[in-house]
This record gives sequence, C-alpha cells and structure tokens, in this order.
Amino acid sequence: MNLLIKSATIVDPNSSFNHQVVDILIKNGTITEIAKEINADVVVFDAKGKQLSPGFFDLNCNIGELGLETKENLQTGTAAAAAGGFTGIALMPNTQPPIHSKSEVEYLLNRAKGNLVDVYPLGSISHKREGKDLAEMYDMYLSGAKAFTDGNRPVQDAGLMERALLYTKGFEATVFSYPEDTAIAGKAKVNEGETSTLLGMKGIPSLAEELMIARDLYLAEYTDSKIHFSTISTTRSVELIRDAKKKGLKVTCDVAAHHLVLTDEALAGFDSLYKVKPPLRTSADVKALIRGLKDGTIDAIVSQHTPHEIEFKDVEFEVAEFGIIGFQTTLSLALKAGLDIDLIVQKLAINPRIILDVEVPAIAVGQKANLVIFDKDAEWVYSKENNRSKSYNSPYIGQTLKGQVLLTCNNNHLLKSNT
Repeated sequence: MNLLIKSATIVDPNSSFNHQVVDILIKNGTITEIAKEINADVVVFDAKGKQLSPGFFDLNCNIGELGLETKENLQTGTAAAAAGGFTGIALMPNTQPPIHSKSEVEYLLNRAKGNLVDVYPLGSISHKREGKDLAEMYDMYLSGAKAFTDGNRPVQDAGLMERALLYTKGFEATVFSYPEDTAIAGKAKVNEGETSTLLGMKGIPSLAEELMIARDLYLAEYTDSKIHFSTISTTRSVELIRDAKKKGLKVTCDVAAHHLVLTDEALAGFDSLYKVKPPLRTSADVKALIRGLKDGTIDAIVSQHTPHEIEFKDVEFEVAEFGIIGFQTTLSLALKAGLDIDLIVQKLAINPRIILDVEVPAIAVGQKANLVIFDKDAEWVYSKENNRSKSYNSPYIGQTLKGQVLLTCNNNHLLKSNT
C-alpha cells in the first residue's frame, strides 16, 4: 500500500510533529517521509483541516465469535472497528465456549491474521467464566492472551480474585475487574434513583459497583498486583480510584463512551436500545466521569461494543439484553462529551495500549503506518447503510453525529469512510 497524505494536522504526543501540519508518505505500509511538502507519484489523500493520530485501541468489546456469530463475527466486527478508527481491539471472553484455554486464544489469533485491525483475545479468569476455579491463565498468556477477565460476569468470590491477582503477578499480566456486587444489584435493569421510581422499576444502586471496587482495591493492595476496572460509571467509583492512585496502587480504569453523554433519563420511553450495563446513571455521575478523564483518574475510553440480534433487543425492556454497538460512534460521543482532541487521542489510542502492554504506534519516519484520519468538525449520519456491524442495536442509528472517521490504516491495509 502506497499513499501520500497531504496537509494533515498531527495529534500524537509521542511524535516530534505533534500539532504540526505536514505531508506523510507511506510506502508498503511504512511511513517513509514526513515533511511540510512532499510530491510522489502515488495515490493522494487530501487531509487539509483534518486530524491524524495513531489508530484507536478498544479495551472492551464483544464479537460473537466463538459460537455467537449470529451477533457478530470477526469479519464484520473488525470492519466496524476499522470504520470507527480502531486499529486494535481487546476481545472480551463472553463467547460460547468462553476464551478460557489456549485453544480459543490461538484460534482467534489465527483467524485474525492479516487483518487491518490487530486482535487481542482476553482470557477468562475462571474456568467457563463460572467464578469457581481459575482458568488456564498462564497457558493462555503464553499463547497470546494479554490480560484476564470474566467479561461481563463479576468475580463474586473474593478468594478467587485474590488468587487470580497473585497468580498473574508472577508473569506480570493484568486482571480486569467488572465491578458489580450481584447480591446488591439483583435482577434490576436500571439505575436506582428518581428515574427508576418514576418508571416503577427496581434499580441497581451505585453501591453495587462501588463495593466491588473497594473490595478489589483492597485485594490489589494486599497482593501488590495490577488491576484494571472496566466501565466504571459512578461518582464514588471515580473517587475511590483517584484515592487509590494517590496511594500508589497499580490501578487503571476505563469508561464506556455512552456513559459520558447519556443519563438514565433516556429510559423514559422504555427504549431497550438504551439498556446497558452498568446502567445509565445520573447527570452528576456523567460530570464526575468527565472530570475523572480530565484529571487522569480514568485512563481510557472504550466502546463496550455489544452486538445483539433484533429478537434480543426489539422486545419489552425487562426481557431485552443489555448492550449497544459502539465501534463507529465512540469518537463522536467523546467529542459530544466536550473532550478536546489531545485528551481523546490519549484515552483512545495511547493509554489503552500502555494498559495492555502492547506497542504504542507513533507518527514517525520508519514506523509502521498505524493511524487514523478524522475530522472533528464534520457531521455525518449514522445509518443502517453505513453501519458495518452485523447488528443494529444502537440508539444512534438515524442520527446526525459530529466527528467523522475518514481513513484507517494498519498492517499495510487501508479503509476509507463510506459515509
């Protein structure tokens, strides 16, 4: 792949060209020249007024393969990811069978070879994600699993979590915790508060999340291990992690893009497309999450891409599945939340790779061209026609969004926007 990108504004804290407007020449997938003016007999992409950064990386997404390919498979999932500017994704083990042995890890890595999007399977903490016995974590690590999580199932057994933290410490892997005390959350579907009362529905209190964060912080401190919290959503969660970082604990966390712009008031019409977990919280929580991103408490933004067939979402709210697809809307939602471009690139492209301990791409001569070009000011309509996912469970389909991904490049492959 040979390409000349003209007049792009670089947004990359690790590049000596950060915030400069330059031309970039790519030959055979490698950046060979960066200068104010380049002329070459290759395909030209005009990026005047557009931003260019390292490709985004998603720490929390679901693709149905293995076993749930009717929701999403690697081909459609990575196509949607690339359309959203992602050149790397960490796959949750919420599959059938779960990613709980080296066989599943190696299968997914082999299936993903040669793709524009780098795929990193996350191994499960427990066998079959049942929360009883540790899975074959070291075997999975040797086969390529970069971190371990039970996905959307919280580890309720404190002893099991302690053993997982101690075990992974031996080979310097990271444990991802989905923080929810199921004994407190129960079978509720929405955030506990004024909205749940008005809707006449049982609510999930913030306490369910915060208790689990407090527990796992104690365990991480006791074991002196690394821990990462997935999709935190409450004010107190931010405060607990902020205090833990000040104490020097090895803790990181992320937030789902939709939790930065939506509150539980979106549920007034019982629209199951807004049914997510953790549930949409209050405006005070949204403000706390944004503050946490700005002050460095929250390290990354994730899509929490969760595809479902129509029969699992176009039903009564109570019985609908949790989750929305999010690859193609993550950038737009981050912009809608009022975050500046430098912060977005830090949280979407740089920090996720540092957390997962994979190479951080840089916009520099001699580096592999792993990049995304986007227009932070461009408006585009997210439609069923330009949706690249196999599923359509997004409340944003049919809406006009701001912040458009125009080109994604990685592994000597290129994808241009079809919007």
